[in-house]
Amino acid sequence: MKDSTVGIWLIGARGGVASTAVLGLAALERGLIGHVGLVSQLPQFQHLPLVGWDRLVVGGHEIRRSPLVDEVARIAGQSRIELAKVVEQCLPELEEVDRRIRPGTTIGVGETIAALADMDIPQNETPRQAIERLGRDMAEFVRAEKIGHLVVVNVSSTEPPADVSRLPSTWAELERLLEDKQGPLPASSLYAIAALESGHSFINFTPSLGDAPAAIDELARLRGACHYGCDGKTGETLMKSVLAPMFARRNLQVLSWVGHNIFGNMDGQVLDDPANKRAKVASKDHLIREILGYKPNTLVSIEYLPDLGDWKTAWDHVHFAGFLGVPMTLQFTWQCSDSVLAAPLVLDLVRLTEYAHRRGHVGQMPFLASFFKSPHGATEHCFDRQFEMLEQWASDCETASGQ
Repeated sequence: MKDSTVGIWLIGARGGVASTAVLGLAALERGLIGHVGLVSQLPQFQHLPLVGWDRLVVGGHEIRRSPLVDEVARIAGQSRIELAKVVEQCLPELEEVDRRIRPGTTIGVGETIAALADMDIPQNETPRQAIERLGRDMAEFVRAEKIGHLVVVNVSSTEPPADVSRLPSTWAELERLLEDKQGPLPASSLYAIAALESGHSFINFTPSLGDAPAAIDELARLRGACHYGCDGKTGETLMKSVLAPMFARRNLQVLSWVGHNIFGNMDGQVLDDPANKRAKVASKDHLIREILGYKPNTLVSIEYLPDLGDWKTAWDHVHFAGFLGVPMTLQFTWQCSDSVLAAPLVLDLVRLTEYAHRRGHVGQMPFLASFFKSPHGATEHCFDRQFEMLEQWASDCETASGQ
Protein backbone atom coordinates (compact mmCIF):
# COMPACT_ATOMS: atom_id res chain seq x y z
CA MET A 1 0.00 0.00 0.00
CA LYS A 2 2.76 2.48 0.88
CA ASP A 3 3.95 2.54 -2.73
CA SER A 4 0.50 3.17 -4.23
CA THR A 5 -0.33 6.74 -5.28
CA VAL A 6 -3.87 7.96 -4.64
CA GLY A 7 -5.36 10.81 -6.65
CA ILE A 8 -7.64 13.55 -5.37
CA TRP A 9 -9.64 15.21 -8.14
CA LEU A 10 -11.37 18.33 -6.82
CA ILE A 11 -14.45 19.78 -8.52
CA GLY A 12 -14.24 23.51 -7.85
CA ALA A 13 -10.47 23.18 -7.51
CA ARG A 14 -9.79 26.89 -6.98
CA GLY A 15 -12.59 27.49 -4.47
CA GLY A 16 -12.12 28.17 -0.78
CA VAL A 17 -12.46 24.59 0.48
CA ALA A 18 -10.33 23.12 -2.30
CA SER A 19 -7.51 25.65 -2.03
CA THR A 20 -7.41 25.27 1.76
CA ALA A 21 -7.30 21.48 1.41
CA VAL A 22 -4.45 21.70 -1.12
CA LEU A 23 -2.46 24.01 1.14
CA GLY A 24 -3.16 21.83 4.16
CA LEU A 25 -2.07 18.68 2.34
CA ALA A 26 1.20 20.30 1.25
CA ALA A 27 1.81 21.55 4.79
CA LEU A 28 1.10 18.11 6.25
CA GLU A 29 3.49 16.46 3.82
CA ARG A 30 6.21 18.96 4.75
CA GLY A 31 5.52 18.54 8.47
CA LEU A 32 4.66 22.22 8.88
CA ILE A 33 1.37 21.65 10.74
CA GLY A 34 -0.12 19.17 13.16
CA HIS A 35 -3.20 16.95 12.85
CA VAL A 36 -5.80 19.10 14.63
CA GLY A 37 -9.14 18.90 12.79
CA LEU A 38 -8.38 15.60 11.03
CA VAL A 39 -10.81 12.87 12.05
CA SER A 40 -8.73 10.15 10.40
CA GLN A 41 -5.86 10.94 12.81
CA LEU A 42 -7.90 10.10 15.92
CA PRO A 43 -6.57 7.14 17.96
CA GLN A 44 -9.52 4.88 17.09
CA PHE A 45 -8.53 4.98 13.42
CA GLN A 46 -4.78 4.62 13.80
CA HIS A 47 -4.88 0.88 13.13
CA LEU A 48 -6.28 1.45 9.62
CA PRO A 49 -3.61 1.43 6.90
CA LEU A 50 -4.79 4.72 5.41
CA VAL A 51 -2.84 6.34 2.60
CA GLY A 52 -0.08 8.66 3.79
CA TRP A 53 0.00 12.36 3.03
CA ASP A 54 3.03 11.90 0.79
CA ARG A 55 1.13 9.49 -1.49
CA LEU A 56 -1.72 11.88 -2.33
CA VAL A 57 -1.63 13.79 -5.64
CA VAL A 58 -4.15 16.53 -6.50
CA GLY A 59 -5.77 17.76 -9.71
CA GLY A 60 -9.23 18.99 -10.58
CA HIS A 61 -11.82 20.83 -12.61
CA GLU A 62 -12.66 24.52 -12.32
CA ILE A 63 -14.59 27.19 -14.22
CA ARG A 64 -12.45 30.14 -13.03
CA ARG A 65 -8.90 31.17 -14.00
CA SER A 66 -7.74 32.71 -10.73
CA PRO A 67 -4.33 31.19 -9.78
CA LEU A 68 -4.52 28.76 -6.88
CA VAL A 69 -1.91 30.65 -4.87
CA ASP A 70 -4.04 33.81 -5.11
CA GLU A 71 -7.05 31.91 -3.81
CA VAL A 72 -5.01 30.53 -0.92
CA ALA A 73 -3.79 34.03 -0.05
CA ARG A 74 -7.36 35.34 -0.23
CA ILE A 75 -8.69 32.63 2.08
CA ALA A 76 -5.84 33.20 4.53
CA GLY A 77 -6.65 36.91 4.59
CA GLN A 78 -10.38 36.37 4.95
CA SER A 79 -9.82 33.79 7.70
CA ARG A 80 -7.73 36.28 9.68
CA ILE A 81 -4.89 33.82 10.04
CA GLU A 82 -1.21 34.31 9.37
CA LEU A 83 -0.16 31.72 6.82
CA ALA A 84 2.36 33.66 4.74
CA LYS A 85 5.29 31.45 5.74
CA VAL A 86 3.34 28.24 5.14
CA VAL A 87 2.12 29.47 1.75
CA GLU A 88 5.67 30.48 0.78
CA GLN A 89 7.11 27.08 1.67
CA CYS A 90 4.26 25.25 -0.10
CA LEU A 91 4.37 27.42 -3.23
CA PRO A 92 5.90 24.65 -5.43
CA GLU A 93 3.06 22.27 -4.55
CA LEU A 94 0.40 24.94 -5.15
CA GLU A 95 1.83 25.77 -8.57
CA GLU A 96 2.08 22.07 -9.46
CA VAL A 97 -1.58 21.45 -8.59
CA ASP A 98 -2.57 24.59 -10.50
CA ARG A 99 -1.05 23.13 -13.68
CA ARG A 100 -3.26 20.05 -13.33
CA ILE A 101 -6.56 21.96 -13.20
CA ARG A 102 -8.77 21.62 -16.28
CA PRO A 103 -11.91 23.49 -17.47
CA GLY A 104 -15.10 22.14 -15.93
CA THR A 105 -18.68 22.43 -17.16
CA THR A 106 -21.49 24.90 -16.50
CA ILE A 107 -24.34 22.68 -17.67
CA GLY A 108 -27.30 23.09 -15.31
CA VAL A 109 -25.44 25.15 -12.71
CA GLY A 110 -27.80 28.13 -12.88
CA GLU A 111 -27.17 31.71 -13.93
CA THR A 112 -25.27 32.83 -10.83
CA ILE A 113 -22.58 30.15 -11.01
CA ALA A 114 -22.37 30.33 -14.81
CA ALA A 115 -21.64 34.06 -14.54
CA LEU A 116 -18.50 33.26 -12.51
CA ALA A 117 -16.96 31.23 -15.33
CA ASP A 118 -13.99 32.81 -17.09
CA MET A 119 -12.17 29.74 -18.38
CA ASP A 120 -12.72 28.39 -21.88
CA ILE A 121 -15.75 26.27 -21.05
CA PRO A 122 -17.38 24.53 -24.05
CA GLN A 123 -20.89 25.98 -24.43
CA ASN A 124 -22.60 23.62 -26.86
CA GLU A 125 -21.86 20.22 -25.41
CA THR A 126 -24.49 17.62 -24.78
CA PRO A 127 -24.31 16.13 -21.27
CA ARG A 128 -22.74 13.01 -22.79
CA GLN A 129 -20.04 15.06 -24.55
CA ALA A 130 -19.30 16.92 -21.33
CA ILE A 131 -19.06 13.64 -19.39
CA GLU A 132 -16.66 12.20 -21.95
CA ARG A 133 -14.44 15.31 -21.87
CA LEU A 134 -14.39 15.40 -18.06
CA GLY A 135 -13.67 11.68 -17.99
CA ARG A 136 -10.73 12.10 -20.38
CA ASP A 137 -9.26 14.75 -18.08
CA MET A 138 -9.47 12.36 -15.14
CA ALA A 139 -8.01 9.51 -17.18
CA GLU A 140 -5.08 11.63 -18.33
CA PHE A 141 -4.37 12.62 -14.72
CA VAL A 142 -4.43 8.97 -13.66
CA ARG A 143 -2.00 8.03 -16.44
CA ALA A 144 0.34 10.97 -16.00
CA GLU A 145 0.63 10.63 -12.23
CA LYS A 146 0.49 6.81 -12.15
CA ILE A 147 -2.53 6.88 -9.85
CA GLY A 148 -3.57 3.63 -8.18
CA HIS A 149 -7.05 4.89 -7.35
CA LEU A 150 -8.79 8.24 -7.90
CA VAL A 151 -11.22 9.87 -5.47
CA VAL A 152 -13.27 12.68 -7.02
CA VAL A 153 -14.62 15.21 -4.51
CA ASN A 154 -17.21 17.83 -5.39
CA VAL A 155 -16.50 21.02 -3.42
CA SER A 156 -17.96 23.41 -6.00
CA SER A 157 -20.64 26.05 -5.44
CA THR A 158 -24.19 24.98 -4.57
CA GLU A 159 -26.41 24.52 -7.61
CA PRO A 160 -30.13 25.40 -7.64
CA PRO A 161 -32.40 22.46 -6.69
CA ALA A 162 -32.72 20.00 -9.57
CA ASP A 163 -36.07 18.79 -10.89
CA VAL A 164 -35.84 15.11 -9.97
CA SER A 165 -39.38 14.37 -11.19
CA ARG A 166 -37.97 13.79 -14.68
CA LEU A 167 -35.29 11.35 -13.56
CA PRO A 168 -35.75 7.66 -14.36
CA SER A 169 -34.79 5.12 -11.73
CA THR A 170 -32.46 2.97 -13.87
CA TRP A 171 -29.08 3.76 -15.39
CA ALA A 172 -30.09 2.44 -18.82
CA GLU A 173 -32.98 4.93 -18.97
CA LEU A 174 -30.96 7.82 -17.56
CA GLU A 175 -28.08 7.21 -19.95
CA ARG A 176 -30.38 7.77 -22.93
CA LEU A 177 -31.17 11.28 -21.65
CA LEU A 178 -27.52 12.30 -21.82
CA GLU A 179 -27.79 13.07 -25.54
CA ASP A 180 -30.34 15.82 -24.85
CA LYS A 181 -28.85 19.31 -24.38
CA GLN A 182 -31.89 20.15 -22.27
CA GLY A 183 -31.42 17.07 -20.09
CA PRO A 184 -32.39 17.17 -16.41
CA LEU A 185 -28.95 16.58 -14.85
CA PRO A 186 -26.84 19.45 -13.47
CA ALA A 187 -23.06 19.62 -13.63
CA SER A 188 -22.59 17.95 -10.24
CA SER A 189 -24.27 14.78 -11.57
CA LEU A 190 -22.23 14.89 -14.78
CA TYR A 191 -19.03 14.94 -12.74
CA ALA A 192 -20.35 12.01 -10.70
CA ILE A 193 -21.11 10.00 -13.83
CA ALA A 194 -17.72 10.82 -15.37
CA ALA A 195 -16.03 9.52 -12.21
CA LEU A 196 -18.16 6.45 -11.57
CA GLU A 197 -18.20 5.24 -15.18
CA SER A 198 -14.44 4.74 -14.89
CA GLY A 199 -14.62 3.10 -11.47
CA HIS A 200 -13.33 6.14 -9.58
CA SER A 201 -14.81 6.98 -6.19
CA PHE A 202 -17.05 10.05 -5.86
CA ILE A 203 -17.82 12.21 -2.82
CA ASN A 204 -20.38 15.02 -2.95
CA PHE A 205 -19.46 17.58 -0.28
CA THR A 206 -22.17 19.99 -1.50
CA PRO A 207 -26.00 20.09 -1.37
CA SER A 208 -26.12 19.78 -5.18
CA LEU A 209 -27.76 16.72 -6.75
CA GLY A 210 -24.49 14.96 -7.58
CA ASP A 211 -24.64 11.19 -7.10
CA ALA A 212 -28.01 11.15 -5.30
CA PRO A 213 -30.23 9.70 -8.09
CA ALA A 214 -30.92 5.97 -7.84
CA ALA A 215 -29.82 5.51 -11.44
CA ILE A 216 -26.36 6.91 -10.62
CA ASP A 217 -26.11 4.62 -7.61
CA GLU A 218 -26.87 1.74 -9.98
CA LEU A 219 -24.07 2.93 -12.27
CA ALA A 220 -21.66 2.94 -9.32
CA ARG A 221 -22.58 -0.62 -8.41
CA LEU A 222 -22.29 -1.75 -12.02
CA ARG A 223 -18.74 -0.33 -12.17
CA GLY A 224 -17.74 -1.54 -8.70
CA ALA A 225 -17.29 2.04 -7.48
CA CYS A 226 -17.82 3.79 -4.11
CA HIS A 227 -19.75 7.02 -3.63
CA TYR A 228 -21.42 9.09 -0.91
CA GLY A 229 -22.75 12.53 0.13
CA CYS A 230 -24.22 15.03 0.51
CA ASP A 231 -23.33 18.45 1.96
CA GLY A 232 -20.45 18.48 4.40
CA LYS A 233 -21.48 19.00 8.03
CA THR A 234 -18.99 21.49 9.43
CA GLY A 235 -20.58 24.20 11.57
CA GLU A 236 -24.07 25.23 12.65
CA THR A 237 -25.70 21.99 11.45
CA LEU A 238 -23.01 19.99 13.24
CA MET A 239 -24.04 21.76 16.43
CA LYS A 240 -27.70 20.96 15.74
CA SER A 241 -26.88 17.27 15.35
CA VAL A 242 -25.20 17.36 18.77
CA LEU A 243 -27.71 19.51 20.67
CA ALA A 244 -31.03 18.26 19.28
CA PRO A 245 -30.50 14.73 20.71
CA MET A 246 -30.06 16.30 24.15
CA PHE A 247 -33.54 17.82 23.98
CA ALA A 248 -34.99 14.52 22.74
CA ARG A 249 -33.31 12.41 25.43
CA ARG A 250 -34.35 14.77 28.24
CA ASN A 251 -37.93 14.89 26.88
CA LEU A 252 -37.81 18.66 26.50
CA GLN A 253 -40.19 19.97 23.86
CA VAL A 254 -38.55 22.18 21.25
CA LEU A 255 -41.08 24.81 20.22
CA SER A 256 -38.95 26.67 17.69
CA TRP A 257 -35.39 26.63 16.39
CA VAL A 258 -34.14 29.63 14.43
CA GLY A 259 -30.70 29.84 12.82
CA HIS A 260 -29.35 33.00 11.18
CA ASN A 261 -26.15 32.66 9.11
CA ILE A 262 -23.99 35.46 7.73
CA PHE A 263 -20.78 35.11 5.71
CA GLY A 264 -19.06 36.70 2.74
CA ASN A 265 -17.03 34.18 0.75
CA MET A 266 -17.87 32.95 -2.75
CA ASP A 267 -20.25 30.39 -1.27
CA GLY A 268 -22.14 33.27 0.30
CA GLN A 269 -22.14 35.15 -3.00
CA VAL A 270 -23.67 32.17 -4.80
CA LEU A 271 -26.18 31.53 -2.02
CA ASP A 272 -27.33 35.13 -2.29
CA ASP A 273 -29.27 33.90 -5.31
CA PRO A 274 -32.65 32.65 -3.96
CA ALA A 275 -32.61 29.63 -6.30
CA ASN A 276 -29.24 28.41 -5.03
CA LYS A 277 -30.15 29.29 -1.44
CA ARG A 278 -33.17 26.95 -1.51
CA ALA A 279 -30.94 23.89 -1.91
CA LYS A 280 -28.74 24.88 1.03
CA VAL A 281 -31.61 25.81 3.34
CA ALA A 282 -33.34 22.49 2.65
CA SER A 283 -30.17 20.62 3.56
CA LYS A 284 -29.71 22.58 6.81
CA ASP A 285 -33.35 22.60 7.93
CA HIS A 286 -34.50 18.97 7.84
CA LEU A 287 -32.22 17.63 10.56
CA ILE A 288 -34.12 18.96 13.60
CA ARG A 289 -37.32 17.24 12.50
CA GLU A 290 -35.48 13.98 11.79
CA ILE A 291 -33.88 13.87 15.24
CA LEU A 292 -36.83 15.04 17.35
CA GLY A 293 -39.46 12.98 15.54
CA TYR A 294 -41.78 16.00 15.25
CA LYS A 295 -41.60 19.36 13.51
CA PRO A 296 -41.20 22.46 15.65
CA ASN A 297 -41.26 25.90 14.04
CA THR A 298 -37.94 26.24 12.25
CA LEU A 299 -36.30 28.98 10.26
CA VAL A 300 -32.91 29.01 8.54
CA SER A 301 -31.66 32.24 7.01
CA ILE A 302 -28.48 32.79 5.01
CA GLU A 303 -27.28 36.31 4.27
CA TYR A 304 -24.30 37.46 2.21
CA LEU A 305 -22.09 40.16 3.73
CA PRO A 306 -18.98 40.59 1.53
CA ASP A 307 -16.89 42.22 4.25
CA LEU A 308 -16.97 39.03 6.37
CA GLY A 309 -15.05 37.00 3.79
CA ASP A 310 -14.62 33.34 4.82
CA TRP A 311 -15.45 34.12 8.44
CA LYS A 312 -18.93 32.77 9.13
CA THR A 313 -21.21 33.60 12.05
CA ALA A 314 -24.34 31.64 12.96
CA TRP A 315 -26.74 32.70 15.71
CA ASP A 316 -29.20 30.08 16.90
CA HIS A 317 -32.20 30.63 19.17
CA VAL A 318 -33.93 27.56 20.60
CA HIS A 319 -37.26 28.03 22.40
CA PHE A 320 -38.29 24.97 24.40
CA ALA A 321 -40.72 23.90 27.11
CA GLY A 322 -39.78 22.00 30.24
CA PHE A 323 -41.59 20.50 33.24
CA LEU A 324 -44.85 22.29 34.14
CA GLY A 325 -44.78 23.81 30.68
CA VAL A 326 -42.23 26.44 31.67
CA PRO A 327 -40.77 28.08 28.53
CA MET A 328 -36.99 28.39 28.34
CA THR A 329 -34.39 29.27 25.74
CA LEU A 330 -30.96 28.22 24.58
CA GLN A 331 -28.89 30.54 22.41
CA PHE A 332 -25.48 29.96 20.88
CA THR A 333 -23.13 31.71 18.50
CA TRP A 334 -20.88 29.79 16.14
CA GLN A 335 -18.02 31.74 14.56
CA CYS A 336 -15.54 30.02 12.32
CA SER A 337 -13.56 29.99 9.12
CA ASP A 338 -15.79 27.92 6.87
CA SER A 339 -13.03 26.63 4.60
CA VAL A 340 -10.67 25.78 7.48
CA LEU A 341 -13.36 23.59 9.06
CA ALA A 342 -14.24 21.85 5.79
CA ALA A 343 -10.79 21.25 4.26
CA PRO A 344 -9.52 18.57 6.70
CA LEU A 345 -12.79 16.66 6.33
CA VAL A 346 -12.19 16.50 2.57
CA LEU A 347 -8.80 14.90 3.24
CA ASP A 348 -10.38 12.51 5.78
CA LEU A 349 -13.05 11.46 3.30
CA VAL A 350 -10.46 10.77 0.61
CA ARG A 351 -8.40 8.54 2.92
CA LEU A 352 -11.40 6.64 4.28
CA THR A 353 -13.02 6.24 0.86
CA GLU A 354 -9.83 4.97 -0.74
CA TYR A 355 -9.44 2.42 2.04
CA ALA A 356 -13.06 1.29 1.66
CA HIS A 357 -12.48 0.87 -2.09
CA ARG A 358 -9.29 -1.08 -1.42
CA ARG A 359 -11.27 -3.42 0.82
CA GLY A 360 -13.75 -4.06 -1.99
CA HIS A 361 -16.62 -1.85 -0.87
CA VAL A 362 -19.09 -0.98 -3.64
CA GLY A 363 -21.89 1.60 -3.71
CA GLN A 364 -22.89 4.00 -0.94
CA MET A 365 -20.83 4.27 2.26
CA PRO A 366 -23.26 4.88 5.17
CA PHE A 367 -20.45 4.64 7.72
CA LEU A 368 -19.42 8.13 6.53
CA ALA A 369 -22.78 9.67 7.53
CA SER A 370 -21.27 11.77 10.35
CA PHE A 371 -19.50 13.92 7.75
CA PHE A 372 -22.71 15.07 6.02
CA LYS A 373 -25.84 17.15 6.65
CA SER A 374 -27.99 14.98 4.37
CA PRO A 375 -26.25 11.59 4.16
CA HIS A 376 -27.68 9.31 1.48
CA GLY A 377 -30.26 6.90 2.81
CA ALA A 378 -29.58 7.78 6.45
CA THR A 379 -32.16 7.08 9.14
CA GLU A 380 -29.80 8.21 11.90
CA HIS A 381 -28.97 11.92 12.22
CA CYS A 382 -27.62 12.18 15.79
CA PHE A 383 -23.94 12.97 15.47
CA ASP A 384 -22.76 10.68 18.26
CA ARG A 385 -24.58 7.67 16.83
CA GLN A 386 -23.40 8.46 13.32
CA PHE A 387 -19.84 8.65 14.60
CA GLU A 388 -20.28 5.30 16.34
CA MET A 389 -21.11 3.85 12.91
CA LEU A 390 -17.72 5.07 11.65
CA GLU A 391 -15.96 3.65 14.69
CA GLN A 392 -17.77 0.31 14.28
CA TRP A 393 -16.78 0.15 10.61
CA ALA A 394 -13.16 0.77 11.56
CA SER A 395 -13.35 -1.92 14.23
CA ASP A 396 -14.94 -4.37 11.79
CA CYS A 397 -12.14 -3.66 9.30
CA GLU A 398 -9.58 -4.48 11.98
CA THR A 399 -11.37 -7.74 12.87
CA ALA A 400 -11.71 -8.79 9.23
CA SER A 401 -8.01 -8.12 8.64
CA GLY A 402 -7.08 -10.24 11.64
CA GLN A 403 -5.09 -7.44 13.18
